Amino acid sequence: MANEKTKILIIGSGPAGYTAAIYASRANLSPLLYEGIEPGGQLTTTTEIENFPGYPDGTTGTSLMEDLKKQAVRLGADVRAGIITSVDFSSRPFKATLDGGSTIEADAVIVATGAAARYLGLESEMKYRGMGVSACATCDGFFYRKKDVAVVGGGDTACEEATYLATLCRKVYMIVRKDYLRASKAMQDRVFATPNIEVLFEHNTKEVLGDDDGVTGALLVKADGSERKIDIDGFFLAIGHTPNTKMLGGQLELDAEGYIKVEPGTSKTSVKGVFAAGDVKDPRYRQAITAAGSGCIAALDAERFLNGVE
Repeated sequence: MANEKTKILIIGSGPAGYTAAIYASRANLSPLLYEGIEPGGQLTTTTEIENFPGYPDGTTGTSLMEDLKKQAVRLGADVRAGIITSVDFSSRPFKATLDGGSTIEADAVIVATGAAARYLGLESEMKYRGMGVSACATCDGFFYRKKDVAVVGGGDTACEEATYLATLCRKVYMIVRKDYLRASKAMQDRVFATPNIEVLFEHNTKEVLGDDDGVTGALLVKADGSERKIDIDGFFLAIGHTPNTKMLGGQLELDAEGYIKVEPGTSKTSVKGVFAAGDVKDPRYRQAITAAGSGCIAALDAERFLNGVE
């Protein structure tokens, strides 16, 4: 027996989850949203945000998420702290279990659990997160105009981020642990054709260096054991993301990288009545504004489903 019932359950609280809650509330669906392990999502680790529409003077990730949350609550969403640990999508109503053991039944579910950037696991890296350490060049590159930065990684994403940063920054180091780039030939050609990118093959980061103002450099170690210090203001991770889909228990169809597959142009997953929004289904763009847009789409799709339109 479920402890509680709701028309629509939203799992996750980044721009996608909160926007879905705003739209679902306005449709009189009385959504129930659980914030998860990181209320506000990845954006709460970002300091300044200058590219979200409607904030001419910029804002912070925390403030933006607070604004979205307040708007959702004002419109009628029930936003709660708590972590959904497992779900049962085998029959409707769907069932979700909370970390405390209580269960919820829902007629429709929106999964907006996001994707976690992979980090190297260095203490110094965590220390300067949001103070020069970033996992999103398109989000934060603008703050490093005419400065020196480093990108960690050797795949397509790393090459893409390095070439993007090269248009803004004075110098871009690529820290690559192997003696080759894993990226496609076209991306490699772009990197090698960009004069202000220096690829440091067979290098690993030993420590991110900094002071009270943020990142000042990085201590690297080469395959032969020798060390090298580089002076940088920004340290960008581009070694991939891990979609937060563990609690789904394999019940939704995922792509090769573990992102939820949706019907093109919609938020519909492989289970009718379950929708996905934000970074958990988007390996490509990963922006606050695209996540918010997909939260809107998921809420509209869920509303149509609940009204028997499709």
